[in-house]
Amino acid sequence: MSTDFDRGAETTVGEALQQLIDVVAKLRSPDGGCPWDLAQTPQTLIPYIIEEAYEVVDAIRSGDKNAIAEELGDLLLQVVLQTQIASEVGDFTLTEVARGISRKLIRRHPHVFDAVAVKDMAEIRQNWDKIKADEKGETTAEAQLLSRKLQSYARKSPPIIAGMRISEKAAEAGLEWENVNGVWAKFHEELAEFEQAIEAEDKIQQEAELGDLLFALINIGRWYKLNPAEALSGTNQRVINRIRLMEAIANRPLSEYTLEELDKLWEKAKALLNGEVRGKE
Repeated sequence: MSTDFDRGAETTVGEALQQLIDVVAKLRSPDGGCPWDLAQTPQTLIPYIIEEAYEVVDAIRSGDKNAIAEELGDLLLQVVLQTQIASEVGDFTLTEVARGISRKLIRRHPHVFDAVAVKDMAEIRQNWDKIKADEKGETTAEAQLLSRKLQSYARKSPPIIAGMRISEKAAEAGLEWENVNGVWAKFHEELAEFEQAIEAEDKIQQEAELGDLLFALINIGRWYKLNPAEALSGTNQRVINRIRLMEAIANRPLSEYTLEELDKLWEKAKALLNGEVRGKE
């Protein structure tokens, strides 16, 4: 079906971006727009931003150039949609967003856009940190405070990745065990406290102790040079693969099986998949 927005493939970057802006504006228009898009707010779109960012990462890891281009488009849509909503109430526009990031990049790269000479990557990093601190009205000493850095990780990273970075930086500052035995002792301590919290039936305390237990596991991973985010990602995929194979083996929906039957299907799928892995070795 042809629409006013069909402008063909032979367009410039500016024209293609303007087309996307026009499409999103139409979707948000009270006059003939989409009810779903009109109902969205910056807050309701947060899950989609996170989801699309992860899908971009997954596509990049796959190496599929078509998937990468498609997922980058989905992520770009979230940027345009957020700025469209903001522009409707006079907060800011996509033009301001683009100009702002361009100015920031120029400002933070004086060795590229100005006559500042640097001798190595370390000096580039130092200049970047100083410029960033100046932008926020902080002194370099304030910007280097450990708590500031850790808060930054908590603010901008998924919890498991943030936990790993917080653990690493705290250890670098001296907040570290003498040996791995201390890490294991901490894990068992947190496990016992979590079990006690479960018995107490206080959900706030239960979540707090669960968080402490997860952080202890992250520290164990760090000591053994294991990435907890990658580890969990691998487990998630193995669970999906096993359930997919269970569904292929089953002759009816899994929900119609008993727990005992599901357990047998699970073990069979696990054995088959383990056989495939060994066969590739």
